[in-house]
Amino acid sequence: MKAVESGRKTVSSTVIILATAILTLILGGGIAYLVGYLRVPMTAPVEQGSHPSEDHSQKAQQKANPSESKKGKILYWRAPMNPTEIYDKPGKSAMGMDLVPVYANQTSRPGEIRIDPVIQQDMGVRFSKVKKGPLIHVVRTYGIVTPDDTLTAQINLKTSGWIEKIHVDFTGKHVKKGDPLFELYSPELVTAQEGYLAALKMPGKQGTGNNRLLDSARNRLRYFDVPEEFIQRLKASGLVKMTVMIRSPLDGYVIQKKAEEGSYVRSGRMVFQIADLRRVWIDAHVYEYELELIETGQQAEMTFTSLPGRTFNGTVAFLYPYLQSKTRDLVVRIVFDNPKMELKPQMYANVRIKTVLRGEGLMIPSEAVIRTGKRNLVFLSIGDGKFIPRDVILGPLLTRNRVQVIAGLSEGESVVASGQFLIDSESNLNEAVQKMIDRKVQEKAKKDEGDFFGDME
Repeated sequence: MKAVESGRKTVSSTVIILATAILTLILGGGIAYLVGYLRVPMTAPVEQGSHPSEDHSQKAQQKANPSESKKGKILYWRAPMNPTEIYDKPGKSAMGMDLVPVYANQTSRPGEIRIDPVIQQDMGVRFSKVKKGPLIHVVRTYGIVTPDDTLTAQINLKTSGWIEKIHVDFTGKHVKKGDPLFELYSPELVTAQEGYLAALKMPGKQGTGNNRLLDSARNRLRYFDVPEEFIQRLKASGLVKMTVMIRSPLDGYVIQKKAEEGSYVRSGRMVFQIADLRRVWIDAHVYEYELELIETGQQAEMTFTSLPGRTFNGTVAFLYPYLQSKTRDLVVRIVFDNPKMELKPQMYANVRIKTVLRGEGLMIPSEAVIRTGKRNLVFLSIGDGKFIPRDVILGPLLTRNRVQVIAGLSEGESVVASGQFLIDSESNLNEAVQKMIDRKVQEKAKKDEGDFFGDME
């Protein structure tokens, strides 16, 4: 009996040991399988080979997101926080986040991008239509106020002499036509007066030599610019005047004075310069690229910092036929009326000349253009939230902050007028990512080709 009981105890112990071992193996295998399953997605997928756990992960994601399989072929997977971190299999990014699939229908053309309408609103994207209409351009430049040359006079002497008395003793004084400027003593004028009086006293009939002598003496006085009234007084009095009064030939302001009382003046020298400032010129400077836009008769506006809130209107009267050698620009003469004498010579003016280009043309907002220095770029909306870049050739800037489009767009197309820099960044990023993908595909194809020929050997 003891032997039988001892055998039963031995069998029971053996069964318990075996059961414990089996349970331990089962439990250990389950734990190992679970650990392996969890560790596989934590590492970034490799480009070559596959693993059963990866296939399981892909199938699990497809089951979890059955709608993604309907979106088209998956080109690659990228990290949600770093679009340049791309993979050819699903998994985790370097930051431990789930990779996001990128489908074929999201990048159909080079540079094309698609942005969700909600994101467009967050980015502040605005659109503008390409319109056709009159091309109104405003040339903005600067100008200097100068006297009107047609209303300016110089007092030059035709004989030498001394200024005995001066009546206008400072520059800037206003004078009227006929006002005395200075009294001139000239020996030649005295001699001419004596000759005239002598011719008057000589007897003779009409048409005789004495009359011709009288006419010659009178003309000599006139050639010296002696006023006719002075000649009449000389004839009436019969007395030689020591000095001759020189008077102003027009109303205006003395802008130059080169004489002093008692000074000697040679013939041909300018003594006074007088300008009528009721009408002035503006010498506006226009650069070469805008020359073809300027024509005589165009309307111009002028403002001054010294006269805030005031706008003066004038007309383009003349275009100089040559450029300034130092500034490389063309001087355009604009005529302005100045009845209140508010415009002073040498004042600095801001000038705007309104020009209308011949015919009609296409125009877009100037802010819609991305200027890189080598090219001008706009983003064209093609619908369904998609955008493509388009190179354009631009004309001059127009009014209302618009610019002419010579080539690259058609009337009615919609361009991005605000937020285009963010779209441009996204487009450049997509293009860079696509180049990275193409390079990886080429490298993989070359490697597969090498493995193929290696197996054949």
